[in-house]
Amino acid sequence: MTDLFDPAWELPELDAGEVGPYAPPRPGDTEKQAVWDAYHAGKPARVPVLLATNDRVAVLDRRVDTGGLSYDKVFTDPEAMLRAQLIYKYVCCRRQHLFCDYPTGLPETWHVGVGFQNTYEAWFFGSPVDYRQGQVPDTTPILNDDNKRSVFEIDIDRPLDRPPLETAVEFYEFLVDHAGDKTFLDRPVVVDPPGFVGTDGPLTNAMSVRGPDILVELLDDPDYADELLGFFIEAAIKRRRAFIDRFDLPDDPPGFADDSIALIGTDLYRERVLPHHRRWYEATGSEHGKRAIHLCGDATRHFPTLKDELGVTSFDTGFPVDFARQREVLGEDVEIQGGVEVGLLMDGSPDQVYERSRGILTSGVLSGGRFIFREANNLPPNVPWANLAAMYTAAFDFGRYA
Repeated sequence: MTDLFDPAWELPELDAGEVGPYAPPRPGDTEKQAVWDAYHAGKPARVPVLLATNDRVAVLDRRVDTGGLSYDKVFTDPEAMLRAQLIYKYVCCRRQHLFCDYPTGLPETWHVGVGFQNTYEAWFFGSPVDYRQGQVPDTTPILNDDNKRSVFEIDIDRPLDRPPLETAVEFYEFLVDHAGDKTFLDRPVVVDPPGFVGTDGPLTNAMSVRGPDILVELLDDPDYADELLGFFIEAAIKRRRAFIDRFDLPDDPPGFADDSIALIGTDLYRERVLPHHRRWYEATGSEHGKRAIHLCGDATRHFPTLKDELGVTSFDTGFPVDFARQREVLGEDVEIQGGVEVGLLMDGSPDQVYERSRGILTSGVLSGGRFIFREANNLPPNVPWANLAAMYTAAFDFGRYA
């Protein structure tokens, strides 16, 4: 067996100066799991804390030695992707999970996968992937007034025959063989089947491929806008089914987001975009009244519509949110996820993070026990450990239920 861990990647214990003035408790993994179990049973003792991360917290973090990884390598070389995934999971156990209710113990088996972050849908429709220094990959819109109908020529009935989905399957098949005789820190490595079964949403995909002109077309060319949004939804549904069938994946209700609805008003959303969201939920077996959505932007004005008309009862927020107002508007039975904005986590002081955390947790959002405290939204690299410590400590100080 070949072990893939390089001693240069070893992370030492954090010292007191790095943790800062708000050193949190250090619950064990069993105690952390009990927090989640109590929450899901409807009897929370303390607000659970999560940190949503991806491999950028390793690849782009200046405090982590990855042996020279960059995203142009990670997205084009399956061995680089494997290394990025393994280092990322190791870093989380040694660092980020010290400051949330995820386990810090190394797993018995490392589960890794193939992923292209938020580029794969626009990439599928022909948008080129851009690799910018110090940033996660992004894409550039390609549809203009002259070629805007060319997208409909793409065969969405055979999604696995087109990059990057074809590439994902090739990476997976290579890595299953490559990792079969490998370990990482003396633990076996398992490559999970690629699961491109969710979507970033039809309007967000339209923004990625068509650009902001789609916002004008919602008003001035609604037939084209409707056709484009519907095309993206049908493509996502067919892609999801293709991966489920190809890899025998669970047919569970998938993740869903559409951050770009933050750019339009409620009437326009209800008339032009909501029908496509309904199509997704119904086609994927998501039960009305048990649906979830992720919305990074200032989309709270849409929350009542999403709840009442689409049956969304779990909202993952990102923009600075008036949590007291949202609890009042949505009621106690609706799950709200949110917390300290990533800008403040990046650039604020531990005192500022602690005070913002206190304000959120004492706002009334805990009423009903349906709140998950987290970064808002998706943890960037290089966040000071002292700021994460301040946020986690606040959960113990202000997030307990009587």
